[in-house]
Amino acid sequence: MSKMTLGSYPHMLGFEQLERLLERTAKSSEGYPPFNIEQTSERSYRITLAVAGFSENDLSITVEDRQLVIRGRQGDDGSERIFLHRGIASRQFQRSFVLADGVEVGEAVMENGLLHVDLTISRPETVVQTISIRKG
Repeated sequence: MSKMTLGSYPHMLGFEQLERLLERTAKSSEGYPPFNIEQTSERSYRITLAVAGFSENDLSITVEDRQLVIRGRQGDDGSERIFLHRGIASRQFQRSFVLADGVEVGEAVMENGLLHVDLTISRPETVVQTISIRKG
């Protein structure tokens, strides 16, 4: 069985980058940290990540090539603590979200161990273009 790609459809031109984005997103399916995505209005969303144990300085949020990338890295506090049980994860993470054209990242707020990142979608203008036909 051959793999169907967007390039298999001759009427869909220029979608190769979208296909690469979908493949890249499918590969990043790690479950840490857990997150929610909620629609907060008709044109806005909020991504919430559970980042207990991380401070604002341990987190970075960037937009790279139409991807929202949230990274967490806890520094060593230098103490010589001895844990009898360690159930709270203190590992690094990177969580990526593919953004469609017109999606803008708003503010990020840390609250009670949850990181909230707000997104808004701008409505694109409808463009009508008339192409003249010249005689060859």
